[in-house]
Amino acid sequence: MTTHRFIPTSFHNVIGSLPPALRIADGDTVVTETLDAAGHDKDGVKRAPRGNPMNGPIFVEGAEPGDALKVEIISMIPTRDTGFTRSVVAASVVDPEAVRDLPPRDIAIWAIDREALTVRLSEPVAGLEDFVLPLAPMIGCFGVAPSLGQAISTATSGEYGGNMDYRLFGPGTTVRFPVSAPGALFFLGDCHAVQGDGEIVGTGVETTFEVTVRLTVEKQAGLVWPRGETAEDIFTIGNARPLDQALQHATSEMLTWLASDYGLDRTAASHLLGQVVRYDVGNVFDPAYTMACRVAKKWLVRR
Repeated sequence: MTTHRFIPTSFHNVIGSLPPALRIADGDTVVTETLDAAGHDKDGVKRAPRGNPMNGPIFVEGAEPGDALKVEIISMIPTRDTGFTRSVVAASVVDPEAVRDLPPRDIAIWAIDREALTVRLSEPVAGLEDFVLPLAPMIGCFGVAPSLGQAISTATSGEYGGNMDYRLFGPGTTVRFPVSAPGALFFLGDCHAVQGDGEIVGTGVETTFEVTVRLTVEKQAGLVWPRGETAEDIFTIGNARPLDQALQHATSEMLTWLASDYGLDRTAASHLLGQVVRYDVGNVFDPAYTMACRVAKKWLVRR
């Protein structure tokens, strides 16, 4: 297996069937440096338009429609000492009558201590003078080319992945995407130093990272929606609006997974999910919302 250091010369604000920027063999590892969501690099230089510019696409030899692309997130190393967020929650996450009371949604700068692995406001506001967070890296937007030759904005998400902003998409997590185009055509970017559920201010702490991933093809995997796995849990992702439709997609994918890999029929899977399922909210700011259906591995026996 080969490790590739991928230095992009261009970036994309869509995920789609575009000419490959890099071709790799099945099972190879890629190390690459991302821009922040506004298009700035680690030195603060504007390299691409704002709106989650992506590195890629990466063509993985042997990937065909019907397969899955397994993405192992090996490491995420911050490459800058600052990040940014919006300073106020989005109007869409509060009651309509509360919107008029919201302050302006200014940009706030956060300091990233790359030695202590902490994050804090550069200019703390009243009540948050001692508010220091542990660094919790995650990939906000990544995935593979959608079906039918589409190119879809990095503002949103779908079966192919995209702008899901789910906090478990960090180092140590393995994600599987359903392949719809030859070579899978993998994209990644929009990395966050930390983020709460929902991305309710419209950003995480947006910054730049060196990201290392291993990309492996799994033949005829039968996925419809993305699936993920950590040391403790398995989870499925649904992306849609309204939020209940995203939940339905995630739950349906989990039922399929529990049948294929764990031998549970619909009744057994329903008993299990009814008592131990956990639902996590990914993005609720952008055009499609994200829900994760999560089950602890301690309840599962692979068959």
